[in-house]
Amino acid sequence: MSLRGEMAQQQNLMDRKKLCCSICLDLLRDPVTIPCGHSYCMSCIKSHWDGEDQKEIHSCPQCRQTFRPRPALVKNTMLADLVEELRKTGLQVALADHCYAGPEDVGCDFCSGRKLRALKSCLQCLVSYCEQHIQPHYESPAFEKHKLVDPSQKLQENICSHHGEVMKIFCRTDQQCICIMCSRDEHKDHDTVLASTERTERQGELGTSRQRIQQRIQSREKDVKALQRQLEAINRSADKVAKNSEEIFTGLVHLCKSRSSDVKQQIRSRQKTEVSRAMKLQEKLQREITELRRRDAELKQLSRTEDHAQFLQNYPALSCLSEAPNSPNNNNNIRPLHYFEDVTAVVSEAREKLQGILSDAWTKISEPEVDVLRPQPEPKTRAEFLQYSCQITLDPNTAHARLLLSEGNRKATVTSEQLYSSHGDRFTDMFQVLSRESVSGRHYWEVERSGCEVSVAVSYENISRTGYESGFGNDDKSWALECFSNNYEFRHNGLKTLISGPQSSRVGVYLDHTAGILCFYSVSATMTLLHRVQTRFTQPHYQGLAVFASHGNGSAAVFSKLE
Repeated sequence: MSLRGEMAQQQNLMDRKKLCCSICLDLLRDPVTIPCGHSYCMSCIKSHWDGEDQKEIHSCPQCRQTFRPRPALVKNTMLADLVEELRKTGLQVALADHCYAGPEDVGCDFCSGRKLRALKSCLQCLVSYCEQHIQPHYESPAFEKHKLVDPSQKLQENICSHHGEVMKIFCRTDQQCICIMCSRDEHKDHDTVLASTERTERQGELGTSRQRIQQRIQSREKDVKALQRQLEAINRSADKVAKNSEEIFTGLVHLCKSRSSDVKQQIRSRQKTEVSRAMKLQEKLQREITELRRRDAELKQLSRTEDHAQFLQNYPALSCLSEAPNSPNNNNNIRPLHYFEDVTAVVSEAREKLQGILSDAWTKISEPEVDVLRPQPEPKTRAEFLQYSCQITLDPNTAHARLLLSEGNRKATVTSEQLYSSHGDRFTDMFQVLSRESVSGRHYWEVERSGCEVSVAVSYENISRTGYESGFGNDDKSWALECFSNNYEFRHNGLKTLISGPQSSRVGVYLDHTAGILCFYSVSATMTLLHRVQTRFTQPHYQGLAVFASHGNGSAAVFSKLE
């Protein structure tokens, strides 16, 4: 189409919009002009006023000006001629398709016939409006307090199915949105707040969850960089030793030629194995970073949701998503490899001791491969254990409502007061609490108990939060050492093992997640092993504390600060 033709078409479209009825959104038919100056199809305005006859006051659908009595309608011949002329031009361009609601769009509830795409949804009216029908909400003081949000197809989800009222209240007891009638009926004695108030509190938790994810992303990015440095070191070491070995074996003439080729091949083979393993680990970390970014994006999108009810309905599922399990802390296991350099020394020795030594050297070179993540020997002394010490903070969202957390969320004390509101992660029947972060790899920590019976535990995140199975050691998801005044008791999967050992106010815990080793120690001037577990762990662990209240309030336990 030529530029002139396109301009003519656009002008025609503009003229058409000016001559459209704001009720039916089509070209005026038998146009009439009412006293305020706005024009409509005669049949459209008649139908509109017929519905207002019972009020005896008639108004303009656009400007809301009222008339009494009902104005007489007379056809506007000039407008009728203009409309007819526009029809005859043959350029009656329909409103652009993008103005109409498609299958994935929210349609205007006010439009009759083919619906235009909604511009806004009103949480007060529970109706979606197109650009034209939303105008009264902008212009009339009557709609001043109405809350407008982006178009939503889920407005009816904000209506109580029992009372037909808007759900503006949140029941903390039942963790659901309710209406004002529900709060006076079946939720009468429950803990209720305005949905906006609850959303504000959850918004803060969402920010904390995002911060944790971002911290994990940074940690994983550091691991990726460390792996990259190790890859470069492996390649440099392999290249250097391959070159040195080739030079050494060249000097040994025919006797060393065959071994030279074998050693070079062995180095390259192991180089390939090491690089392959490290790259697989790097890819795994990169995938986790991508997943964490996706979860962060979902939480970010949820944080921008303007609809409180939708936010609260979607928050639990996405919040669970924001608590993803940690990968192993590979940074602890990424260390320089000296294997290739050792080959150089061995080959140099072989050069001096000739064929007999070469045979022994080949045996050494052909020893089993070195695993990048090979478990290290277990520590023996407390100084060796402290090399794996970790600082622990407890998660208030998991703490029983009567467990007071203090000293930077490291200490748990039984009280007589209900300290926290309900939460999906909270232990409800046991005086227990889990750590904020999970642990994998090798870790050591100590718990100090003060005049109380304490359970020191490690647990998977998916341990039950209610009933008997929520107690540490009562299922197959947790391992616990219960400390009494005269003895100890180990519990796992509901089975008890009575343990005798030196009493101490401090208990040490050593965990090698990769090797499947869990050890409990009595710590005083010396360390005495109380119980050792050898198994296969399938998920990251969370540290746990359980404080028994059988002797009244004041019982407490704290994760020690280890230097």
